[in-house]
Amino acid sequence: MDVVTHVITLYFLFFSRWVGMLVLYSIHKGHFDCAGGPLLQSYFIVLLVMLGAIICSMSAIVYVSMQGTISNPGPRKCMPKLVYIRMALYLPECAWAIMGAIWVSDNGVKCDKTLVHVILLTVIASWIIMLFTTIAVVFVFDPLGHKKALYYEREEDHNLESSQSEQLIYNFKKTATRVWETRIRLLCCCIGRDNDNRVAFSSIAELLTSYFADTDLVPSDIAAGLTLLHQEQDKVDLSRDPDEVVSQSPSHSGVDDLDVELDKAAHYMQFAAAAYGWPLYVYSNPLTGLCKLCGECCQNRRAQHDIVGGDHLNCHFGSILQTTGLQYRDFIHISFHNRIYEIPFFVALDHKTETILVAVRGTLSLEDVLTDLSADCENLHTDGVDGDCFSHKGICQAACYIYRRLINDGILNQAFTVAPEYKLVIVGHSLGAGTAAVLAVQLRSSFPTLKCYAFSPPGGLFSKALADYSKSFIISIIVGKDLVPRLSLPNMDDLKNRILRMVVNCNRPKYQILLHGCWYELFGGSPDDFPTELDSRNMASLTQPLLAEQTIMVQKSSSYSTLTDGCPLDSPRYPHLFLPGKVIHITEDSRSGWLCLSDVKYRAQWSTEASFSSIYISPRMLTDHMPDIVLGALRSLCQERGGCGPCQTPQHDLPTNRF
Repeated sequence: MDVVTHVITLYFLFFSRWVGMLVLYSIHKGHFDCAGGPLLQSYFIVLLVMLGAIICSMSAIVYVSMQGTISNPGPRKCMPKLVYIRMALYLPECAWAIMGAIWVSDNGVKCDKTLVHVILLTVIASWIIMLFTTIAVVFVFDPLGHKKALYYEREEDHNLESSQSEQLIYNFKKTATRVWETRIRLLCCCIGRDNDNRVAFSSIAELLTSYFADTDLVPSDIAAGLTLLHQEQDKVDLSRDPDEVVSQSPSHSGVDDLDVELDKAAHYMQFAAAAYGWPLYVYSNPLTGLCKLCGECCQNRRAQHDIVGGDHLNCHFGSILQTTGLQYRDFIHISFHNRIYEIPFFVALDHKTETILVAVRGTLSLEDVLTDLSADCENLHTDGVDGDCFSHKGICQAACYIYRRLINDGILNQAFTVAPEYKLVIVGHSLGAGTAAVLAVQLRSSFPTLKCYAFSPPGGLFSKALADYSKSFIISIIVGKDLVPRLSLPNMDDLKNRILRMVVNCNRPKYQILLHGCWYELFGGSPDDFPTELDSRNMASLTQPLLAEQTIMVQKSSSYSTLTDGCPLDSPRYPHLFLPGKVIHITEDSRSGWLCLSDVKYRAQWSTEASFSSIYISPRMLTDHMPDIVLGALRSLCQERGGCGPCQTPQHDLPTNRF
């Protein structure tokens, strides 16, 4: 359990509350000469003393937690006793909160109303803090801590019979999976528990068990590792030759092809963004978005269009009209139906490019997140492809759902009946990009001229054979340091190993790492030169090394593999999956100004999947994924180049350069 983070947060809450109550008691000290007043005064005094004791115990916990390093818990060996003392104070705190509620609600108390209200607020504050403390313990506490240690001790004991070892491993993994599944069910209590949901919960729990089973990290350890890794990566970037080419262009792709694809991508990104409906539209137009949607939301279009799902006020449809600039008659089918493995999409006629567009929505709901996390591999049989054909399970199932709707329900037949000479184009962003890519592979044999534009697609999507096959009809567009195109199970495993090496080999206390990391992330500056070597420390002082790093700590006394040492660490547990199609990487060329007033210049180049083979830590790793940022980057490139054609559509949808 991440005791330190939890205790430091509560420490400031309790200290502020204690100071406030002390001030209030000083102000109202002479107002307790009333019926029931002595009881309330006793409540106040005892509560102040109790809070003082709690603050002292928390101060001791905070002080002890600042000793040693992440991988050297020796100086913190008295921490369990301090935690037990704090837990012991939890019982009288609960009892006194109950007594305070009883006294405040007693009609026999005839004290000043202000005094009673002040004590009522203190009682309410006590219950709120205890409630959040209980919730934090339920979600953060790791009941497998002892079992993890036992598991690894037994794993190293070669005297155990193989049957005993296998049974131990099985029981450990089963318990860990059950714990993760319980956490997921609690977090997802607002959605249904049908068979698909239960299968998804179990699949995600097994994946998380496999990923975290060999580590003993808490959130603050991960945060410290990430900030160390970010600074290490920045130091590597600063040491590179400015003329070094990071992304290599495929030999078969020229500048003219790139310009044409950028023009088309800038146009089609409007439809990928429109699929998000009114939330993205209002987020991107905070001042005028709601006003523009009011007229559309009050009209009943359901009878005029094939609309499925929860858009009772037509706000989603209205935002799609505003974003794309299409007319009502241009839409063939719109689905806002959303469940696990079933995501919204719409089919429309784009007369400007003479295409039938299928736009798939990205992640916007809890059900979409569960679809993203269902990251096991699933077979995706494709005629004419040699080699293994498999894909991301959750995304593959979402694509199969849309495929059934398009083909079995006759939606595409209806569209081609209206416009038989048009070509089929599939677009999407994020989860929608991955789903669009899998859908394009499924429809390719029936529609040979099909094209797909995947904006910020997930990295762990296709096997190598499918990724190569898709290069002839799928274009992936990625902006900057976007995290999602770099996300895959091998990359996540590599990130975990790098974080472990960082936190194990750094000889600074965690609080120093986090404080400097916060300053560096907020205000920049030079990367700190924190030592990441063991500096000839006595290895025996590392009494409890991180579980996944035991072999590193035993075999390496003062060595550290930096990011320049070679390729990412091998990850045999997970098959390698790749980005779909050919990749266009858009990066910042220059930036001036600040935040909303910043002026960003971009450049684009063809890239390869090798450029996204590891996760890059950056403050922009999330913002570069946002659909309005992607659209803004594409439009900026078109305007700088004086693009023509699809790029010159009226810009009445989303603003650019919000960040």
